[in-house]
Amino acid sequence: MDLPLLADDSAAPTSAAPTVEATTARPDAIPSTDDPLWWRGAVIYQIYPRSFADANGDGIGDLDGVRRHLGYLKDLGVDAIWFTPWYLSPLADGGYDVADYRTIDPAFGTLEEAEALIADALELGIRTIIDIVPNHVSDRHPWFQAALAAGPGSPERERFWFRPGRGVDGAEMPNHWVSNFSGDTWTRTVDPDGNPGEWYLHLFTPEQPDLNWNHPDVLREHEEILRFWFDRGVGGVRIDSAALLVKDPELPEVPEHPGPGEHPNTDRDQLHDIYRDWRAVADSYPGTRVLVGELWLPDIERFAKYLRRDELHTAFNFDFLARPWDADELRASIDSTLAAHAPVEAPSTWLLSNHDVTRPVTRLGRADSSFAFAKKRVGTPTDLAVGTRRARAAALLVAALPGSLYIYQGDELGLPEVEDIPADRLEDPMHFRSGGVDPGRDGCRVPLPWSGDRAPFGFSPAGAAGEPWLPQPASWSALTVEAQRSDPESMLSLYRRALRLRRDEAGLGDGDFAWLPSESGVLAFTRGDRFVNVTNLSGAAVPLPPHEGVLLTSAPLQDGLLPDDSTAWLRTQLASPESRV
Repeated sequence: MDLPLLADDSAAPTSAAPTVEATTARPDAIPSTDDPLWWRGAVIYQIYPRSFADANGDGIGDLDGVRRHLGYLKDLGVDAIWFTPWYLSPLADGGYDVADYRTIDPAFGTLEEAEALIADALELGIRTIIDIVPNHVSDRHPWFQAALAAGPGSPERERFWFRPGRGVDGAEMPNHWVSNFSGDTWTRTVDPDGNPGEWYLHLFTPEQPDLNWNHPDVLREHEEILRFWFDRGVGGVRIDSAALLVKDPELPEVPEHPGPGEHPNTDRDQLHDIYRDWRAVADSYPGTRVLVGELWLPDIERFAKYLRRDELHTAFNFDFLARPWDADELRASIDSTLAAHAPVEAPSTWLLSNHDVTRPVTRLGRADSSFAFAKKRVGTPTDLAVGTRRARAAALLVAALPGSLYIYQGDELGLPEVEDIPADRLEDPMHFRSGGVDPGRDGCRVPLPWSGDRAPFGFSPAGAAGEPWLPQPASWSALTVEAQRSDPESMLSLYRRALRLRRDEAGLGDGDFAWLPSESGVLAFTRGDRFVNVTNLSGAAVPLPPHEGVLLTSAPLQDGLLPDDSTAWLRTQLASPESRV
């Protein structure tokens, strides 16, 4: 491994704040990568490559930039890193329009650099998870280009959903399915003679034609893609839009109230056969290569079916993320999530944001702190002081829950959503296809601030010719890694201490969970024999339960009381709790 690449991030952690109990120092030894159950309680850090670190000065993050900061990730305390797509792409949708799965986009680097990054990270005990986008490809993908050239009725078009239009001269779309990105789900082609031709389906943008998963070429190609990357050492794959692959071949309209498995393009029963085949591929490799599904499903029981032992290992728990900052709402989400996972013995996952979601510091400071894509509006006010306090409390809450934890890059710095990006710099199709009503997702994708008091804040090297692809706010000078590293009360210091304790505490990660009696607006639970989490959302300071010591708090105690919008981790030994999940 090229150790000089790690030198800039190998500084010792900041000293513990007064709210941390003195504990045995965390071992320097690199965690074992041989544990077959590593994924059940892992801390996984999401990297949006374009915005993590720019090593060559062109204003775009790259793989060499990530390699230079692997020491930072090790020091933070993560077990794996998940990369959003790094493949060759025209970037019509931030890389989720893939033109070639076996080629790294030149903006990010080369395949050889990806292989070196995977190996370097593994030497530090950090696995790599990559993104697979099976629902669709780019319209520049060789398959789709061949389909356009071959014309109606050709074998090449059978890999996609080409259909003649309805009505006079086929001018009407084949159906009226609703796009995930607003707008239409069908685009009409033009025949070689210049006349209007067939229509093709795209649940997202026109640049992302949907694949036909009833076709054997599509099945075979994706299994080969899995093998290509498993052969290069990746520890798993995250499956984008995992519930959308299979469509009813009749392409009927969506019923007003579809029953389980009856939706024509979501959560079709045939999906389970596909993921059983993928699991067989993953299990054919040494070690545990995990399959992680992106599943936005309201039916928690249908959601859990994907986590049976011969299908996906885990799936993202978006229900918790979408709930408002309310004790009853969060408790209901925790209960339903754990109850759904229990019959299939799968660990739950917990996250506060990702590259698609308004950052928690901003979202939690709003009057309506819940999240739904349909509710996003330009100009929604927020109180960043309230949001930051709640985001600190939420960070400890999710880190204490049973299962694995996902952290989106920059959340550990307390970065807010950037909501004043100039219109000519915006790129997200969600913004444009909504007619400007939806602010889009660029605000959570602004390049990270590493050091210095002005842009590009160490994201690009000094004297770089290119400015960051999205502008960074001047106020981020107080939020850089450099500034927060020396501040024991910073968000970064809180995350570092929390993840260190999470690794050292036997009761945290995967394992038992039990609620404790608590007053209204307070979430109190035990993990293991001697750990208690208390999160206060009651609106007033509350007393802590009996305890032997305070391990960590998200905010200073007030005369021994836990303030509102705060979380405390306690060392304690208590009687049997009221309920156990």
